[in-house]
Amino acid sequence: MATVESSTAPGVAVAAAVVLVVLTWLWTALVQLVWRPYAVARAFGRQRIRGPAYRLFVGSDGEANAMRAATRGDVLDRRCHDIVPRVMPHYRAWMSRYGKVFVSWSGATPALCVGDYAMVKQILSDRTGLYGKPEPGPSILALIGNGLIFIGGDDWARHRRVVHPAFAMDKLKMMAKTMADCAREVIREWEARAAADGERRVQVEVGGQFQELTADVISHTAFGSSYREGKEVFVAQRELQSIAFSAINSTRFPGSQYIPTKTNLRRRHLAKKVRGTLMAIIRERQAAAAKEDSGHGNDLLGLMLEANATDACGSGGENSMTMDEIVDECKTFFFAGHDTTSHLLTWAMFLLGTHPEWQQRLREEVLRECGGGDTEALPNGDALNKLKLMTMVLYETLRLYGPVSLMARTATADAELGGVRVPKGTMTMIPMAILHRDADVWGAGAGEFDPLRFHGGVNKAAAHAGALLAFSLGQRSCIGQDFAMMEAKTTLAMILRRFAFEVSPEYVHAPLDYLTLQPQCGLPIILKLLD
Repeated sequence: MATVESSTAPGVAVAAAVVLVVLTWLWTALVQLVWRPYAVARAFGRQRIRGPAYRLFVGSDGEANAMRAATRGDVLDRRCHDIVPRVMPHYRAWMSRYGKVFVSWSGATPALCVGDYAMVKQILSDRTGLYGKPEPGPSILALIGNGLIFIGGDDWARHRRVVHPAFAMDKLKMMAKTMADCAREVIREWEARAAADGERRVQVEVGGQFQELTADVISHTAFGSSYREGKEVFVAQRELQSIAFSAINSTRFPGSQYIPTKTNLRRRHLAKKVRGTLMAIIRERQAAAAKEDSGHGNDLLGLMLEANATDACGSGGENSMTMDEIVDECKTFFFAGHDTTSHLLTWAMFLLGTHPEWQQRLREEVLRECGGGDTEALPNGDALNKLKLMTMVLYETLRLYGPVSLMARTATADAELGGVRVPKGTMTMIPMAILHRDADVWGAGAGEFDPLRFHGGVNKAAAHAGALLAFSLGQRSCIGQDFAMMEAKTTLAMILRRFAFEVSPEYVHAPLDYLTLQPQCGLPIILKLLD
């Protein structure tokens, strides 16, 4: 009898342990998926903050996806710049029902829409870490890396200290020639095609051309002589962007990223390829610097490695970055450096192609400041800084067609935001595309293309200083904004000097938020070669 009891005792203990684990898991799931959303919704309700109803597992995502699907086939008049009903139809609908501040649900996570500029400024100017970047997920990390965009606290300060020297204005001015050389190659191809036509005209889908151009620019300015390997990163990131876009717009369950699905396996393969390529470039650069006892180079990677090596020597390694962190920063500035700038150029061409009077004004400014007699002369950094009208046009492009429509931060502790008590773990969603069209801030003509609103500078263009959120605000504003503006100015100046252009009748005005805002059907432009 004792033998039977001794043999069954371990089995009972194991069964009890399994039951305990299952019950604990079920209780945790109940709390996270049922009780907490109910409690948070009630807490916001008591503050008169309402929103769409929470649905188990999917939150408000089902309703949002249905509204996005319903507007996917919509086409806008090309004179209409109100992209919100097409790009963010759910936010437009919810804001009309519940007001500028409402709560929706990303799965079981509360998402507080912050449609008030004062509240936005409070979030973006915070220096305490109270509003941190949300967990991006494996697909986004594979694409962009865990660099300056996502990290926080002391790690962010350490990374920025190393990366910042690469984006100093004196360094960027040195890169203007590289930017112009890359643009000249594209423009020469357009010139040849136009010259072969009897009417000296050619139609070009500039969206795809600008993606290739900006990838070429970042490959040269970031990786110098290793630019061919850099272009391999661009190809892999294009596919990773598609994977990330699909992941964002689908319901994810905890641990789903570890399941060996075809998509997950492909993502891991591409991420490994990108990392391997970048590691090879970095090691080659470090080996060359050590062998020749010289610097690491004047491109973005070289400047970053130089600053990192200096920090490593001066602090015993405490303030330097690891190899993996450098790879992540390379991913970040490679994706951000080509994707967002390509779309800025694309939308600027669209606006200038539909507003010929502004196109002519910019052409006159370019010929005056950058010289028009020698079409082969390349604009330099000092000349580009004098293009005031072009700066206004680019700012207005970023206001109406900014690359990012929505920005998120997560409350890392219970907080008070503009008089609203926000529970820890709540995502605060900043709908930039809507805020940039707020008539109370930008005036009655908020929906119109009017670059002159920036005549007095970016901080005097609206009722609130810092109302243009395209590069964010505060200490975490985009470190690459001067790089993007210089590249855009360089390219547009060279195009305006050689071509007059208009949007093709074939163009379909259907902006799409594909992680960044872009024309769903591309942007065909008719270019006419100038004498």
